[in-house]
Amino acid sequence: MLQKAYAKLNLTLDVLGTAGGYHMLDSLAVTVDLSDDVHLSARSDGVCTIVTRGAEIPAERNNALLAAENFCRRFHTPGVDILLEKHIPVGAGLGGSSADPAAVIAGMGRLFSVGDPVSLKQLADEHGSDTGYLLTGGLARLTGRGERILPLAFCKMYFVILPTLPVSTGECFALYDRLGCPAGTRTGSAAALIAAGDLAGAAQYFGNDLTAAACELAPVAEAEARLSACSPLGMGMTGSGGAVFGLFGDRAAAERAKKKMGDPRAIVAESVEYQK
Repeated sequence: MLQKAYAKLNLTLDVLGTAGGYHMLDSLAVTVDLSDDVHLSARSDGVCTIVTRGAEIPAERNNALLAAENFCRRFHTPGVDILLEKHIPVGAGLGGSSADPAAVIAGMGRLFSVGDPVSLKQLADEHGSDTGYLLTGGLARLTGRGERILPLAFCKMYFVILPTLPVSTGECFALYDRLGCPAGTRTGSAAALIAAGDLAGAAQYFGNDLTAAACELAPVAEAEARLSACSPLGMGMTGSGGAVFGLFGDRAAAERAKKKMGDPRAIVAESVEYQK
């Protein structure tokens, strides 16, 4: 069985302080059609295995395998064999390490007829702040550590995504704290304008409080300059970096921007809503 593990973009990311040892966020996020492919095959025992292609991720550190093992323990199911085909760049802020366990949890729910959304969300939240959101995807406002989800009316968006170098989330947040960066208040304005049908207006509020810190760790500023030269409606950095993105009016405009940039790392993607 194939389960898609979709990447996400943080159109906005405001850091609101800390609580309980975690940074509190307010973020407008959307899933895009860039995805890892998660193939699941049921076993007759309780063993879970994984083979990963496209990236070197040790099994003992692979969130997808950990999610499968925890699923079996939580719901008393047989095991699975997982083939994970990686297409989402690693360490780019695109959510691959959260999308993969989300896809495993959703796929095992289908395989073993575990359909309780509350229980699945609780399990997903144990595997990363974005994992619960990536169970359902779409356009949403994320608060708390990212685990509180307010779904918003979906709209089609077209992006060019430019990965730079991998950025450690922990290092980026630690540097953000040391730099004393001010907290943003952009998410509410962007969400309201999208709800009103003004995507171009909302794009003026795209931004990320972690950008200054990420610029110290990866060539984010250079990538933003290259995207800016393509005249996007709005742009920003996703997660803790180091991928940046630009929003364009349609797919043709995004394809032209990618061609203009002439960078083989550039990816054209569009927003995607999960099938209900």
